[in-house]
Amino acid sequence: MNRQTIAILGATGSIGTQALDLVRRHPDRFSAVCLTAGSSAEKLFALAREFRPLAAGLVEEPREIPEDLRFCQWFFGPDCSARALEAVRPDAALCAITGIAGLDAVWTALDACERVLLANKEALVTGGSLVTEKAKRLGVPLLPVDSEHSAIFQCLQAARGNPVRSLILTASGGALRDWPKEAIERAGVDEVLRHPTWNMGRKITVDCASMVNKGLEIIEAHHLFGMPAEKIRAVIHPQSVIHSMVEFEDGAVLAQLGNPDMRGPIGYAMSYPERLNYDAKPLDFAAIGSLTFAEPDLDRFPALGCAMEALKAGPWATVVLNGANEAAVAAFLDGRVPFGAIPRLIRDALDAVPPRPIRTVADVYQADSEARARAGEMIRRL
Repeated sequence: MNRQTIAILGATGSIGTQALDLVRRHPDRFSAVCLTAGSSAEKLFALAREFRPLAAGLVEEPREIPEDLRFCQWFFGPDCSARALEAVRPDAALCAITGIAGLDAVWTALDACERVLLANKEALVTGGSLVTEKAKRLGVPLLPVDSEHSAIFQCLQAARGNPVRSLILTASGGALRDWPKEAIERAGVDEVLRHPTWNMGRKITVDCASMVNKGLEIIEAHHLFGMPAEKIRAVIHPQSVIHSMVEFEDGAVLAQLGNPDMRGPIGYAMSYPERLNYDAKPLDFAAIGSLTFAEPDLDRFPALGCAMEALKAGPWATVVLNGANEAAVAAFLDGRVPFGAIPRLIRDALDAVPPRPIRTVADVYQADSEARARAGEMIRRL
């Protein structure tokens, strides 16, 4: 079996490090030929020493590259991932850059690679049909890495052409799942980042606490699976054992279950259609005892409702939603706004930024810029 060459974009983050654990476990199957990161230079240097990629990149350029790491080609700046991909052109690219910053890398990966492993939901939230139509035109598979979308993808393998009634995305509910509305408004950074089941980066953990993350995932599912908005819904599932479900027209529901470990969906995307062994902990159903579900509370978590409305409003609205949310989350993590301001900033941007057609990637960035400008203006007033 020939080894698959793979780029890990966002190599020092949660998804990237878990993907590299799989590469480490299966050196006969994968070669990490391209590694990029944002600002974690020392972490990336350590990974480059271990995996010896052909190319590496950092958004923030360090003062110098150590002598022993000059065996590979280095790229710096916001477009370092895209340029590194073009230089190496690996078999696959795992796109795990957080936020709209990852759109450019996904766009380039479709040209440079045979498969794109999508761990950056914002690329579809903002790029939408531009990305999926390009993938279809080039014949490049977009393989989902998010646990929810991987679960749906796995369940759909059994569809065999049978019509699907709905996609059901499960949500842990985040760190504030059981908090009253007034307490959610005042939640501090440390409290928000205390996710009950998953170990993730700071931005996505905040998104889980506001539940905007589930809205972003609904938008991603719409584009990935070609399912209309009204046929996608979310359900709170605190145990995070069922990762998502597919309901068919005859009432049958298929679910994908597993312990909450992102190496499962990452490995499935990396080795599809095979499954990759990583010594997964078996599910102990007797120990679990029961699985519970609840409807999302849109009164306590209005950001989810904003996301669902944005999907129905059209591409410009989902770009604005994402841009305003990214600005609001950054301000919250910096201590400039309270947690409760996040959905209000999103709502204001959706109401204030005028709708416009999204025909090109340049249109995406224009709408994103307008959303961030509006959110920034409101943040300064708080």
